[in-house]
Amino acid sequence: MAATTTVIVADDHPLVRGALKAGLTQTLSDVAILEAGTLMEALKLLRSTPDADLVLLDLHMPGMNGFGGLFALKSEYPATPVAVISATEDPAVMRRSVDYGAQGFIPKSAALTTIGDAIRTVLAGDVWLPEQAENAPGLDEEEAELAARIAQLTPQQMRVLSMLQEGRLNKQIAYELDVTEATIKAHVSAILRKLHVYSRTQAVILANKLAVDDTPADAFMAQAAQ
Repeated sequence: MAATTTVIVADDHPLVRGALKAGLTQTLSDVAILEAGTLMEALKLLRSTPDADLVLLDLHMPGMNGFGGLFALKSEYPATPVAVISATEDPAVMRRSVDYGAQGFIPKSAALTTIGDAIRTVLAGDVWLPEQAENAPGLDEEEAELAARIAQLTPQQMRVLSMLQEGRLNKQIAYELDVTEATIKAHVSAILRKLHVYSRTQAVILANKLAVDDTPADAFMAQAAQ
C-alpha cells in the first residue's frame, strides 16, 4: 500500500487553500493536507509533523517578511521540501525563491494541472520553475552575500530578527518567546555579529532587502472561487 503524502498548505486566503487542496487531491492518490494561515502556524504544524513531505508556502501571508519567512522555515527544517506559491509574475522573484532555498516556485495564475505537475516534480526531488524563469538571472553578488549572512542565523535568531522588523522591543520579544530579556539581548548581539552590522536599525534595513513585491493573480483567484 502506498504511503500517505503529507502536505502543509500555508496561505492566508481560504479560497486559495481550498483550490490547492482540490488540486492536491486530484494529483496525489493518498494525501493528508494540513492548513496554515500564517508562518507561525506553518512552523507549529512542522514541529508537530516534522516528517511532512512538502510545504506549499505563500510569500505574503502574515509573518513572512518577504523571503525572510522562507529562510526561517529552512533554518529550522532544512530537509523539508518547500515550494513557494505566489501571485508574482516576476521571473526574477521566481528564480530568487529557488536560489534562497525553495525547491520550486508555482505561480498562483498557473492552471491546476500545471500546479499538479509542479508538485509531483518537487516531491520527486527535482526543482520546478516556470518556463519564463528558467533564463532569469541568478543572485547578484550583494544578494548572494546577504543570503550567506542570513543563513548563519539559528531558528531562534531568525524569529528575533523577524520581530525586530516588526518594531518590537526586547521586552516584548522576550515575552513572546517566553525567555528572559537578557537572552534576547544575547540573540540581538549574535544577529548583529553574523550580519556584519552595528545596530538594530542596520539589521532591519538589511533584512528588509528580502522583501517581495507581488502582483495580483486574478486567474487563480477566479479558479479558487469556482
